[in-house]
Amino acid sequence: MRRPTVRADWHGRDDAADGAGARRWHQVVRTCDTPGSPVALLGLACDAGVARNKGRVGAAAGPGALRKALANVPVHGVTRADDLGDVTCAGDALEEAQAEFAGVVSAAVAAGSVPLGLGGGHEIAYASYLGLARAVPAGDAIGILNFDAHFDLRAGERASSGTPFRQALEHAAAAGRRAEYLCIGVSRYANTTALFERARALGVRWVPDEEARADRFGALRDEVAGLLSRVDHLYLTVCLDVFPAAAAPGVSAPAALGVEPALVERLVDVAVGSGKLRVADVAELNPKFDIDSRTARLAARLIARVAEGLAQPGG
Repeated sequence: MRRPTVRADWHGRDDAADGAGARRWHQVVRTCDTPGSPVALLGLACDAGVARNKGRVGAAAGPGALRKALANVPVHGVTRADDLGDVTCAGDALEEAQAEFAGVVSAAVAAGSVPLGLGGGHEIAYASYLGLARAVPAGDAIGILNFDAHFDLRAGERASSGTPFRQALEHAAAAGRRAEYLCIGVSRYANTTALFERARALGVRWVPDEEARADRFGALRDEVAGLLSRVDHLYLTVCLDVFPAAAAPGVSAPAALGVEPALVERLVDVAVGSGKLRVADVAELNPKFDIDSRTARLAARLIARVAEGLAQPGG
């Protein structure tokens, strides 16, 4: 298996005069081939999935933009993180890139690290799921928690950024593995009737964007907790197009309504605090359409928050 390219370009502000408590992410990340830290960053530099899905390309530059935004984020509780580099998709070779990414994810999980994927289009999701499925016992149930305006359950012989969760559920069924999929933030105006029907047929649970509100946090927390109670391992994925376009303009398909970032963060905290999180990623960062690096900064905050949660006892 070809190893990802390690990008040793972490740099940023140095506040050494303020002491050890003034460290930022660029000061705790080490670039390496083999994970040995609690969290391991891994990028999928790929436009093929979005291109196949007839979206706005540019997400291949997402991992680099995310690292740049993360570099200067102050560190709270994280003492070390690994950067395993990027898996780069050559042209339309999506399946090969997904297989390579899955192999690195699987090795990281087996080594005791939690891989944090940096997208890239949401085709990263099938690769993340495959890596987790290969790393855990065949009899263990996997939960998929996706924050997304779209189901990403499209049909079609060729994989794309619109097919990953259908692929994951079909893979689990073929392997005799129990897998559950919960999608929070689904927009009725971004998914066809056919996709809602497929979601029902596959046993998907979802929360519409209209119901993903701060005043319903208790019900949303219970929905996430219910998923966690029924599975052995959790894969968490955040598609940045779940957020309002003003907060996340740098995506292939900006949201007309969206879910507020603060609410997503609180629910992410529930997932991370369960002790069952094995893999997480952030998808659809497209710097080509970002404004003032808003989307990259939001993605970096999410990655930092997950890493900090994992650093806490029980995380």
